[in-house]
Amino acid sequence: MDFDLENPLPFSHDEDTISPLFNIETHHMPSKTYLQILINSDFLINIRESTISIILQISQPFDSPFLSYLAINYLDRFLSFHSLPDVKPWILKLIAVSCVSLAFKMKKTEYSVTDIQQDGGTIFDIETIKRMELLILGGLKWRMRSITAFAFINFFVSLFKFKDLPLQQALKARATEILFTSQNEIKILQFKPSIISASALLSASHELFPLQFSCYKTTILNCSYVQKDDLLSCYDVMQEIAKKEYESILEMVSSTSTPVNVLDVQMSWSSDNEPIEEDTSVNAISSNRGREDNLTKRRKIITTIIDDNT
Repeated sequence: MDFDLENPLPFSHDEDTISPLFNIETHHMPSKTYLQILINSDFLINIRESTISIILQISQPFDSPFLSYLAINYLDRFLSFHSLPDVKPWILKLIAVSCVSLAFKMKKTEYSVTDIQQDGGTIFDIETIKRMELLILGGLKWRMRSITAFAFINFFVSLFKFKDLPLQQALKARATEILFTSQNEIKILQFKPSIISASALLSASHELFPLQFSCYKTTILNCSYVQKDDLLSCYDVMQEIAKKEYESILEMVSSTSTPVNVLDVQMSWSSDNEPIEEDTSVNAISSNRGREDNLTKRRKIITTIIDDNT
């Protein structure tokens, strides 16, 4: 059976079988000191950013964002437990290639060493990659079936009790997009995968269904598995990420579009993403132009779905 990020053990996502995921999720996180080490070390931040860039470049031909997400999860967990005192560019590429290779093996996808080294530069043989894989696996404590935010997304969506499947699918699709984008932000690393998942859904619901947001927020805050303060802090980080995403799109639009279109994007951010106070009711590295197109398409789809269901 292929490894599924949404069902990693695998378990069904009902109340009786979701508890083990919450119980062991911390075993699949970077070390507790990882974030602070990154904050205090521009060197390590540069290593992380450079290696993520290589992972995304390697993964791009396979059109599988879940593949790169899993590989980056391996990278962060490895870096948090294994110091790299002397790093040369070829070492970063070897780490990236090995993380992607491990992700491929977990997904049970056929590939060759040549497939993941088509970008030129240093080419590693199979034995060299295997040795690095073993080093990475040691850092992971051989826990390759990563418990990520995707393992909890269906559980939290089910709490909203959607009557219309298209609306539920739209919310999940936007939350998934947010999860992919947020993985590059180091502030996210301090939170448990379940909190990241719940925060992504809240951010998506605030954007897509602002009138229902208060109810959705209350529902998740009342979940016994959720720590309230962590959720609100993570949600704030998600909103910061979303704002950066919109600002990036705005910058792209401003150089290619009319003033009216620029204003439309800016107003879209302002209306959808006002700060949410606690006492109320409840840099993925990719083409900016691609994000602009995806955002436009997504908004048209969501508008159609909502219109059809009202």
